[in-house]
Amino acid sequence: MDAPPTEAEGWEAPDPLNRQHEMRGPMALPPGFRPFNHAFYQSTRVRLEPGHRVELVENGAIFDELIDAIRQATESVHILVFIWRPSEPSERILEALCERARAGVACRVIVDPVGSQEVRGEHDFNPKVEQRLREGGVEVHYFRPLSGRWLGRLFGRTHHKLVLIDGTVGFTGGFGIWKSWQGEGDSPEEWRDTNVRVEGSAVREMQLAFARSWQECGGALLPESCFPELPHEGEGHAAFVESSGVSGISDAERMLRMVFAEAHERLWIANAYFTPPKAILEQLLEKRKQGVDVRVLAAGPVHDWRIVRASQRSTYERMLKGGVRMWEYQPSMMHSKTVLVDDWLSVVGSTNLDALSLHRMREGSLVVADRRLASKLETCWERDLAHSKEVTLARGGRTNPWRRFARRVTQWLAVDR
Repeated sequence: MDAPPTEAEGWEAPDPLNRQHEMRGPMALPPGFRPFNHAFYQSTRVRLEPGHRVELVENGAIFDELIDAIRQATESVHILVFIWRPSEPSERILEALCERARAGVACRVIVDPVGSQEVRGEHDFNPKVEQRLREGGVEVHYFRPLSGRWLGRLFGRTHHKLVLIDGTVGFTGGFGIWKSWQGEGDSPEEWRDTNVRVEGSAVREMQLAFARSWQECGGALLPESCFPELPHEGEGHAAFVESSGVSGISDAERMLRMVFAEAHERLWIANAYFTPPKAILEQLLEKRKQGVDVRVLAAGPVHDWRIVRASQRSTYERMLKGGVRMWEYQPSMMHSKTVLVDDWLSVVGSTNLDALSLHRMREGSLVVADRRLASKLETCWERDLAHSKEVTLARGGRTNPWRRFARRVTQWLAVDR
């Protein structure tokens, strides 16, 4: 039997930490990336794999990107969203989906019946949108209908925002298919949000998240063609972390704790519902003690849940006394869910920093090691801060009985807390 080849003969040993894929030059990842990735894998069961192209898609631009991608689909289009309601963006996506379905592309849609219900007298997803999709050849399912067991299912929703094209291109972030996301996020009716378009192996994990929900809704197993081999052409490392309600620490909380722990210089968090459990608040304060620039950009006066905003504001006094800087976005509902660590690590997805998101709902976030994406996210921060007010102890930062009560109510949804 021939002896195995040696490295001198051109053979390279397998590298479970992907060292051979690290970039060189000014955009290279830091030396700490390898141990971080190994620790991240142990905690979340996924690694940040190389070869990803990830681009930020802000505000209403998400619909142009989605429709362009849908119209290029040749095999499948999969959509899993918490909110889909009749609106101009809905009309555009309906037209594109039905066009591809008529061309033989398998189009599958899952909506959450709680998020897509009737709001302020407007017609909900069922039956206006659903009927047109089915008539156009699109297969539609609801995630966990409430009828019969509504109380036990009320909080166990899917909060995912996923669109997948041919198993090769994925979108996620904070978007919903409704008028609130169609503008630039600079007026009360048009929410501020951040999303990503991704190519690379993380799309397979996003597709699996859709597949599991599809099966639970009564859909058939997806064909093998929905999971193609994906090329490694981009320069970013990325992983998609899915989470669902558990007793104890969820994958969403594990993911966030690992990312926060990696901060050495900067930890900037933008989140629509900033009411994290005590353990995360303490971690943020500890990072500030270590000299990390910890900042939080939260939703301001335009908010869809008054009690959640009050709960959010109950955290300010302690954070401010600990040196964390806090801002509130002013023009509209700030709906982003992003994290920026140092100058190379980012998180964009559907995961909010509240008990409901961390402990009850199905969520998903893309974690990306890519200096280019981090630089773009920093630019977003600079622009958003120009439309925000910094909170201080003298200006809005003190707590009060109403805020403390709201905090207790929102934390009641947490598990084992």
